[in-house]
Amino acid sequence: MKRAIFPGSFDPLTLGHYDIIKRGVTLFDEIIVAIGVNSDKKYMFTLQERKRFIKEAFKDEPKIKVATYQGLTVDYCKEIGVDFILRGLRNPADFEFEKAIAHTNRDLAPIETVFLLTSADTSYIASSIVRDVIRNHGDYTKLVPKSVRIK
Repeated sequence: MKRAIFPGSFDPLTLGHYDIIKRGVTLFDEIIVAIGVNSDKKYMFTLQERKRFIKEAFKDEPKIKVATYQGLTVDYCKEIGVDFILRGLRNPADFEFEKAIAHTNRDLAPIETVFLLTSADTSYIASSIVRDVIRNHGDYTKLVPKSVRIK
């Protein structure tokens, strides 16, 4: 069984994340959307909200699970027996950053990183941009799945 994790903070889940997960599910038997928890980071959405956004967005896809973890992503992969990390690339800067992480991860454990290019229509979307739109009362709904709604 080919399993992958798709790690991130998902603060919030964006259409870019959604696109990578939907396309990744065609490559793997299971994708674990792994929310990394960093106690030093200030999040806009609580961990429970972020989990709910993801679970609701993929409620009809049994091959997608949601989990949380702390520490190194490769350690979490080893802990749960996953051999692949799925990552999305929006631009050349993402590639350079992610390449360095992938090489480091491979030095630490026998984990392969699989990169998917984001779709052209979502390549500009980043969680930080979505948070800024939300903070400034803009229409964020064009940037996120329907499950991400502020009450």
